Amino acid sequence: MTAPIRLLVSDVDGTLVTNDKRLTPATLEAARLLHAAGIALALVSSRPPRGIVGLAAPLGLTTPVAGFNGGVILDQAGRSLSEQLVPEAAARAALAAFGRRGINAWVFADGEWLLRDAGGHYVPLEQRTIGFAPRVVPDLGPFLGRAGKLVGASPDPALLAECEASLQAELGLRASVHRSQAYYLDVTHPAADKGHALLSLAGLCGVTPAETACIGDMANDLPMFAVAGLAIAMGNAPAAVQARAMAVTLSNEADGFAAAVRDLLLPRAPECPA
Repeated sequence: MTAPIRLLVSDVDGTLVTNDKRLTPATLEAARLLHAAGIALALVSSRPPRGIVGLAAPLGLTTPVAGFNGGVILDQAGRSLSEQLVPEAAARAALAAFGRRGINAWVFADGEWLLRDAGGHYVPLEQRTIGFAPRVVPDLGPFLGRAGKLVGASPDPALLAECEASLQAELGLRASVHRSQAYYLDVTHPAADKGHALLSLAGLCGVTPAETACIGDMANDLPMFAVAGLAIAMGNAPAAVQARAMAVTLSNEADGFAAAVRDLLLPRAPECPA
């Protein structure tokens, strides 16, 4: 017998929000319907926690929030439930790999976004996305012992794909290395991937993985696809991501989140929507 869905773990960028980072009326209504049907909604993102918590109020969330792909989990009051930092040796190796390729490097540590070049690629986009400005520093090295995430930002997707494969081979089990967007390569703690995050969120919400659905659009969402009872890919996801999902919805620009709630989740809700 198919288990009812009691928790939806959702990615944020490319999934829950539009390309210009908006929550649409349809998405807000879908969140309300989930709550009415007895399905909790929790968020996991490569964003820092500060860049996610602002979504909780409009969505009516009372669940924990997972930032840095699960590297940091906060409760609804903003208190840290868990924190897993990038091992310093892995962080230094990643920073060196970015430098050799001319990839702009960002470090997120102690609640700050640190970089060396405020005029680098995607800085304005990231500031608009996460809701706070970076701090320019002359040297990222002193912060690598407290890094929740490193990001390599580049307008060259092929270069990032090559760097991703190379760093995965170099770091192995010492770090998690995945692109969160075609232009961002994230390096986090080895247990800070969305699969571990989903299992943690399910446990904190008192549900089993079989009762948990997930929805996402990028390769860094695949670890949660592997452990959820129902894995949904966005219509804007690359073909390789869609192929690993159990279902595919519309794109984030066509209210795909709301369509997934209506067509895939509410029919498996433990309660009838109000």
